[in-house]
Amino acid sequence: MPAALPQLDRLFLTDSGLETDLLFNHGFDLPAFAAFPLLRDAAGRQRLIDYYREHIAVADAAGTGFLLESPTWRASEDWGTELGFDAADLDALNRDAIALLRDLRAAHACDRVPMVISGCVGPRGDGYVAELGAQAGAAEAYHAVQIASFAAAHADMVSAITMTSVAEATGIVRAARRFGLPVVISFTLETDGLLPDGMTLAQAIAAVDAASDEYPAYFMINCVHPDHFAPLFATPAEWHRRLRGLRANASRLSHAELDVMTSLDAGDPAALAADYARLHTAMPQLAVLGGCCGTDCRHIAAIARACTA
Repeated sequence: MPAALPQLDRLFLTDSGLETDLLFNHGFDLPAFAAFPLLRDAAGRQRLIDYYREHIAVADAAGTGFLLESPTWRASEDWGTELGFDAADLDALNRDAIALLRDLRAAHACDRVPMVISGCVGPRGDGYVAELGAQAGAAEAYHAVQIASFAAAHADMVSAITMTSVAEATGIVRAARRFGLPVVISFTLETDGLLPDGMTLAQAIAAVDAASDEYPAYFMINCVHPDHFAPLFATPAEWHRRLRGLRANASRLSHAELDVMTSLDAGDPAALAADYARLHTAMPQLAVLGGCCGTDCRHIAAIARACTA
């Protein structure tokens, strides 16, 4: 097993829907929904810094820890090639992303707000579509390149966000293990509470754990509204112990509906926070709370207030 992470012992906040915030609230163009190119744009880089500082301030006010998630969800080979970046560019950008977060931690961390730096890995394909032909070995080889950059830059852990298949998640876990990094797997669910391939969350977690000797530090859910997965926790189950984090959408829309949106559905921050509070009461082991599509710092502040009251 990897080294213990501090968010397993106390409440941590993390950030919100970075890409939708940049795109809809701040007017940045994000081809392929990628935030990492902004690291090389002066205005974009400053916006990233401000974004993290705003969220750190929320954690400071709430007295929680903070998980700094790198803006690298799309910074892997296939997406990078589509955007005109070669392997050397991607290595430099992934390292730079971690260095940026290390600088932020050095400037803002204290005993009141411990911080953990996570290298964010996204799916090789579409984050809303199951990669039915994915193989764990191919996924390991593909994602190991990006994870190597995170390890070289001294990230504390790896987070795989918006996973749609057990095979890809397993490959990422194996790659992280190769570099000795703790890893978190966050699955996305459809409005019926199932993975895009029809597998249940319990089945997916069990399959990844079985293939990796329970190497993942924990599992999360992201990119779906609480209405769509809350029924999974109506009755206590043994597998719930492995679920330790939430990054929910502000919107109740399906992935297919969100994919064609031309305006932002930011939902109601107070209502979303109330949903989080109910889930946190039912499952106090939920230790990492953040947001996904449509959320911004207002939602995280509301969630912090609701879950630390």
